[in-house]
Amino acid sequence: MADWTQAFQGWNLSWKSLLSNQQGEWWLVAQLLLIVGHLARPWPSLNALGVHWPLATTMIGLGVLAAGLWMAVQGFRALGPSLSPLPEPKKGAALVTTGVYAHCRHPLYRAVLVCSFGVTLALGSLLHMALLLGLVFVLTGKAHREERELLKCCPNYADYMKTTASIVAHIPGLDWRATGAG
Repeated sequence: MADWTQAFQGWNLSWKSLLSNQQGEWWLVAQLLLIVGHLARPWPSLNALGVHWPLATTMIGLGVLAAGLWMAVQGFRALGPSLSPLPEPKKGAALVTTGVYAHCRHPLYRAVLVCSFGVTLALGSLLHMALLLGLVFVLTGKAHREERELLKCCPNYADYMKTTASIVAHIPGLDWRATGAG
């Protein structure tokens, strides 16, 4: 339990750093706004468009959402005291490359995208599809910033980047192993 206490400490959040984007706080704010946006009703209304969204598609979407939530739990558990909502790594945090981090450098970002995709599929909403695309943009930007910082503080991060998928393996824009972009 001490690890969980440590996980929620050392984030150094302040109004000053938020206003100056000192630790990449703007990426976090954008991420949170897009996630909260998923609480909105589907738009445009499928009924108004004369579209009947299949119950099976809704159920699959809910299953995908549940899978994304399970992925998030796994990411939180593996990261433990190194957890930070910011792209700036916590001072003294250990680089985690085991568990879900052995297959993906940013499994929590992947989990958020899977959850967003599940909601989009369940609702059949163009608004939610736009929110998903917004999350792709924000989370890839946040991941790139995070990786620039990790390269500075973790000597083996460059090797880890070469062998481990970024967010989603083999998906252009979500896996930049081959390009070496950071």
